[in-house]
Amino acid sequence: MKRHCTTLLFACLLTLIATAQEQKYTQQEVVYDRKDGMALMMTVLTPAKPNGKAVISLNSGGWGSSYDWQESFITRALPFVNRGYTVFITSHGAAPKYAIDDAVFDIKRAVQFVRYKASTFGIDSLHIGITGTSSGGHLALMAGMADDVRNSASNDPIERMSSKVQAVAVFCPPTDFLNYGRLEFNLAAQTVLLQQHRVLGAFQFKQWDKAQRVYVPVTDKAQLLEVAKSVSPAQLVTADDAPTYIMHGDKDNEVPLQQSQWMEQKLKAAKVPVVLTVKPGAGHGWKGMEEDEKAFVQWFDQHLGVKR
Repeated sequence: MKRHCTTLLFACLLTLIATAQEQKYTQQEVVYDRKDGMALMMTVLTPAKPNGKAVISLNSGGWGSSYDWQESFITRALPFVNRGYTVFITSHGAAPKYAIDDAVFDIKRAVQFVRYKASTFGIDSLHIGITGTSSGGHLALMAGMADDVRNSASNDPIERMSSKVQAVAVFCPPTDFLNYGRLEFNLAAQTVLLQQHRVLGAFQFKQWDKAQRVYVPVTDKAQLLEVAKSVSPAQLVTADDAPTYIMHGDKDNEVPLQQSQWMEQKLKAAKVPVVLTVKPGAGHGWKGMEEDEKAFVQWFDQHLGVKR
């Protein structure tokens, strides 16, 4: 009986220690942009004891974005919150209504907004991290690799902010639509395959027709190739890009492991800090990913200047 009580007391003590390590936080919804008469939203999680740094977490899957997923993204964000990061769970214009290039625009705008509002949120505007899974991982990589859209001459103060992040940590991301699974396999041109994976709408790129004042599909093959290249982060790597951590399952049947390996190769060639962790036996997502995100926390600590 004494041994049982001692064991129970020890278990309770461990529970109290674990609870003490978890931060309380406040939660609020914020409009970061408006699009076609609609609001683009982010949910801001502010820890009780913030470390002054920010992580943008992308609410994205199949280049869709849904408020129904918000609770799961909040749960996934807790390792960052518990470390003191202010987390911005960010939605974007979703496929099939909006294509990938539209989502990329939204995410860049979100980065600019967070940077512009840095003093309001009590964060360091010069050190912002970003994370995501699958299409969210792809969009996060775009924020780390794509050219800065900062326009210092704009009348919009948000547009005068940099759209670049300083660290990226992602799960199982598509990285190069022109070399998808193997060299010179252009996923963007594979209509049947895209239909099978239910992401065709994300690849139906459009352009503005001034004469007719309507958006029309991009049909020219050369132009389609250029658009696909412009939204492929592996095609955009330069030496000044953000340090990147990638985790990918070796049994992923949705996004080939080759995509992360290819991204790692490109980043290493440009001498950008990169780590690729291959998860044995894991498919496209797996149980306990929030535990694996603790490695992301360490990555952000290292590259966003958080003392351990």
